[in-house]
Amino acid sequence: MFVLIGLAVVFASIIAGYTMHGGQLLILFQVSEFLIIGGAAIGSLLISNPPDMLRRIVQGVLATLRGNKLSKAAYLELLQFLFEIFQLAKREGLIALEQHVENPHSSAIFSKYPTVLANHHAVDFFCDTMKVVLNGGVPPHDLEDLMELDLETIHQKESRAPAALITIADSLPGLGIVAAVLGVVITMGKVDQPPEVVGHSVAAALVGTFLGVLLSYGVVGPIGRSLENLQAAEQRYLNCIKAAILAFVKGAPPVVAVEYGRRAIDPDFRPSFQETEEALKRAR
Repeated sequence: MFVLIGLAVVFASIIAGYTMHGGQLLILFQVSEFLIIGGAAIGSLLISNPPDMLRRIVQGVLATLRGNKLSKAAYLELLQFLFEIFQLAKREGLIALEQHVENPHSSAIFSKYPTVLANHHAVDFFCDTMKVVLNGGVPPHDLEDLMELDLETIHQKESRAPAALITIADSLPGLGIVAAVLGVVITMGKVDQPPEVVGHSVAAALVGTFLGVLLSYGVVGPIGRSLENLQAAEQRYLNCIKAAILAFVKGAPPVVAVEYGRRAIDPDFRPSFQETEEALKRAR
């Protein structure tokens, strides 16, 4: 939502300022400049990225439009889920978790927490880690290294989409110059025509530079940074799971293990101790 609001502010400010100075909007709508810059940018994206990366870029852009769903309520639900899982393991033994981590989508516990179940990275990370715990023989410090390796791999994979967008954003001013140069070449063929014709052609050429810079710094670049922020929020969500699991494996009671997870949450979204306590009472 904020991405759409931001884009609206960017374009409204530019259009308002331009028209206040007496600018004519129609001259900015140069279809050929859009075609040159947009087509070259999309072509560069196709050259530098495999099909699965292009799919993730599209999904990432759509995700930025929806905004960050990891609110305080989502974290409270995660803490409740972890507490219930740990309570079950403590009460009935680790073997009781097997049916839940093997088939999370048919698990009675997972189904009670839809925001957790909808996060496939979180589900895979939690279930894969707990399967290792169920198999036994992995000391806590080795388990921590294993989780760190998993988190780093996820981070590397998810960081490619925003990096690709930012690379394209960095190239857009150059592509705008290409469009402007082509416009100047066309203008050179019109020097024998009346001044108003030459002036209009020069203005059309300069629109290319304008579009390249605007799309770079006002649209594509900010969307890429927004996607980076979403990925960072996802990483912090997984870090919360990691901290709780590690504490539980080291022998901490479920309440204490959940507190480790709570402390790993970003302070902007971290539930208070009292809020968490009340949520855990409901989970019991």
